[in-house]
Amino acid sequence: MPEYQPVSSAQIAAIERPRCPNCHQNRMLLSKLEQGPTGFDYHSFECQKCGRVQTTVVERDPLTSDVLGWLASELKPPT
Repeated sequence: MPEYQPVSSAQIAAIERPRCPNCHQNRMLLSKLEQGPTGFDYHSFECQKCGRVQTTVVERDPLTSDVLGWLASELKPPT
């Protein structure tokens, strides 16, 4: 089971919320964020009108992931 990681409201506000394909409600609400395979996350959205749940796989922002540790390390390219 993936470890719970809190998400800031700024990150949630930046997430694209899809329209419901069933009832065309304005926007579906983000109901769950899960860590997916390396570099990806699962975003689950729920329609408040018809209850449909839709999960999408989204590429994680490389500047907020483990890549930052790599970039800040002492490792340098060969010269």
